[in-house]
This record gives sequence, structure tokens and C-alpha cells, in this order.
Amino acid sequence: MEPRDQRYLTQLHAELAGKLSANQRETKRLRLAIFQVEAVMKMLSPDFNIRLIAPKRRNVGNPWFKRGTLSRAVIDTLRRSAVPMTTREITDALLAGKKPEATRHQAMVLQAAILAALRARNGTVVDGGGPRGKWRLKESAN
Repeated sequence: MEPRDQRYLTQLHAELAGKLSANQRETKRLRLAIFQVEAVMKMLSPDFNIRLIAPKRRNVGNPWFKRGTLSRAVIDTLRRSAVPMTTREITDALLAGKKPEATRHQAMVLQAAILAALRARNGTVVDGGGPRGKWRLKESAN
């Protein structure tokens, strides 16, 4: 193994270990908070069965597009474009000038959502093929 590769892997290992350590601290904090809430619930109602409470995860919404508007924005972007576009180009076009700025992870999630929206509209949108999968609108019958 080359020293450059080993240095990269060492750095990656250190970053992952740091994330794991931070997650373990957060887990301890959350467990303590749950324990405290359960104690208050038991004080207020001793016969309440806490095991009946199912864990619930909240979905974080998209800060730029409301529910159901992303596919329309993608179609409008393709309509304005004269050439076929990749999902990355569509993502960049949609996020241009939007506040707050997208993180790398948010941009990747949005790009995946755009790809899913394009695949769901296979009657309206056509994959132009090629190694990067450029998309364009299907020619209208008029």
C-alpha cells in the first residue's frame, strides 16, 4: 500500500471514529431524556404502560420545494432547456439562487428525488441514453 493511500485511510478512519464517538454521546443524552420523561409519566400515572409507546421518526421536509412541486419544477426546467440534461445539471439549475445553500448531502438527496420523479414520468420524459443518462422532454404529438 502506498503511503498516500495509507494516509487517506488513516484520515477516513479518524473521521469515522469521531462521528461514532459523537453519536455515542448523543445516544447517552437521548437515553437520559427518555428516562426522565418516563419518570414524570410514571409520577403522573403509575399504571401507565410505557411499552405501548411506539418510537416515531419525523421526516425532514425539503426546504426548497413543497410536497408535490418538485416534479413540476423538473419538467419546467427541462422545458426551458434546449439540450438534454443530467440529473446533476437539473439539480444545479433548480438550486441556483435558492436560500439556504444546499449542503452536499442535501444536493445528493435532491438529485435522487429528481431521478425518481423522472423515472415516474416515463411517458413525458425520455432518457437520452449515454453514460450519464441525459433527460429531455418527449416531443409533443401536436
